[in-house]
Amino acid sequence: MSDPSPRLATRIEAILYLKGQPMAVGAIAQCATCSNAAAQEALLELMDDYAHRDSALEVVETPAGYSLQLRPTFQNLLQNLVPAELGIGALRTLAVIALKSPIIQTDLIDLRGSSAYQQVQELVELGFIRKRRQPEGRSYLLEVTDKFHQYFEVDELSQIMAQMRSSSPTGNP
Repeated sequence: MSDPSPRLATRIEAILYLKGQPMAVGAIAQCATCSNAAAQEALLELMDDYAHRDSALEVVETPAGYSLQLRPTFQNLLQNLVPAELGIGALRTLAVIALKSPIIQTDLIDLRGSSAYQQVQELVELGFIRKRRQPEGRSYLLEVTDKFHQYFEVDELSQIMAQMRSSSPTGNP
């Protein structure tokens, strides 16, 4: 009968996976209940294991400690599959754009303030909105994209808004 306890490198792999952030050797050793030297040796073994296998993951040493992370060649998957982390300001700006879509950028700035310029840029980079130069005037026209509809699972915002207006006693959402 074999020993049911996993080897130290495998335990450390589980620790790095569960923590999901870089860890110093001392913290890893404490979680694995081993010495710093044993943890360091197991980390080197684990890094070597990952270097020789066909895996989307790798163990790397960062300034903040050791981390189990996605290899750089898979970053495009990360951007497409993992939800974007939006701050409250960006979410509020996105909500205004979605509700008023399309909206002229200067009108958005009047509503949200000058910080909306940076938020618009972030939302464009993330693919939630697009901005087009207006034929007349110097401002941009902002509107939500298909990615917005898919990400927030909204089929047709105008239909939702129409339903909200019709169910409201005043006709306003």
